[in-house]
Amino acid sequence: MRSSASSVRSQIAETIAVGSELLVGGRSDSNSLFITDALGTIGVEVRFKSIVGDDQSDIAHVVKAACRRARIVIMTGGLGPTVDDCTREAVAAITGFRLARRKEALEGMRARLAQWGRIPNTGQLRQALIPSGARVLLNPVGSAPGFALTWRGTHIIALPGVPGEMRAMVQQSVIPYVITQLEGTPSQCRQPLTRMIFHTWGMPEADVDARLMGLVPIRMPVALGLLASPAGVLVSLTTKGEGRLKEGALAALADKVRGRLGEWIYAEGQDTMEQVVGRLLCEQKRTVAVAESCTGGLIGQRLTQVPGSSEYVDRAAVCYSNRAKIEMLGVSEKLLESHGAVSQEVAAAMAKGMRERAGVSVALSVTGIAGPGGATDNKPIGLVYIGLDGGNDDVMTKEFRFHGDRSVIRQRAAQAALDMLRRWLVGRGRT
Repeated sequence: MRSSASSVRSQIAETIAVGSELLVGGRSDSNSLFITDALGTIGVEVRFKSIVGDDQSDIAHVVKAACRRARIVIMTGGLGPTVDDCTREAVAAITGFRLARRKEALEGMRARLAQWGRIPNTGQLRQALIPSGARVLLNPVGSAPGFALTWRGTHIIALPGVPGEMRAMVQQSVIPYVITQLEGTPSQCRQPLTRMIFHTWGMPEADVDARLMGLVPIRMPVALGLLASPAGVLVSLTTKGEGRLKEGALAALADKVRGRLGEWIYAEGQDTMEQVVGRLLCEQKRTVAVAESCTGGLIGQRLTQVPGSSEYVDRAAVCYSNRAKIEMLGVSEKLLESHGAVSQEVAAAMAKGMRERAGVSVALSVTGIAGPGGATDNKPIGLVYIGLDGGNDDVMTKEFRFHGDRSVIRQRAAQAALDMLRRWLVGRGRT
């Protein structure tokens, strides 16, 4: 029988993200967050996270270290067809399991490529090389299979790094596999994590933290977390275990979070700002159109990525130049000359022009300076004006001063515009 300490340690996991692009700023690792949430639902706690470049010896070093401190190691990336994809070689080298082309992996890969009208080339045939004794994890979305093996008491699971492929494989193969490996573990060591999430916008992280000070009583096994991003500040309440006491305590804390943050909370759980706005538009049977300058179509893209958005999104236009604002929205040349394109007056005129031309219930507009050029002494980088026109002289504009690089300023401007629309819809829903 395993000792209690061994049983508890068997619930510790580590994620390893493989890819040099994750180290140089080209991409961020979102896979580990998904894996952490998925494992948490079955009582497995991710205690460590590593990122390593596309070097076989470096990957081997990281995997060895992970196996010493965790009993479940999930790797993502490095299973593709190119020469820098060497995860399988690194795992084979440290475990001593020889790589061999597996029929199951090869047939699965060929079937997937056939659906795309292709046949595997020499590089893609490498993807069917799996360590001997490992279980093949078929890829229901892409061509690269994964694998799972046990080495010195640690379960090593290797998955493709493409997020959509990784998610499908975690849900269909990894979670059932891990549950099987946990059979026989004492139930008190397999308590699932429960997490409640609140999304806020418009309040700085320090202010959110101040409002939530003292929220969780001392010795209550609930962790309060804050995570700031261009989409706002995410607030989380996390606890482990089951039972009415836990659920009741979490529910009470959640009510306190709602009470302290109020209107700054725009969504809970997995909802996004665009989903919330879409539901409000549907409920109120309203339609929207968007005129964008500095955000370059980002607002329209976010609104239309929600399934069913054709019910409420009429159109979105990128009116970047002054000429576009004049010709497409009817903004007067005199207004542009006197106030400049980045101004409250022009934001209001853009929203009005879009609403009138589209014949929608409400229109949004955004104009600003995303940088790195274009600033003046009076109009710095990050200055953004957002306009909303709901008809019948229901017009509002708001000035924002965002910080960050060009991409972050655009993301924050889009989020602010959608939040302005959300608040307007909430107000109309109460009347």
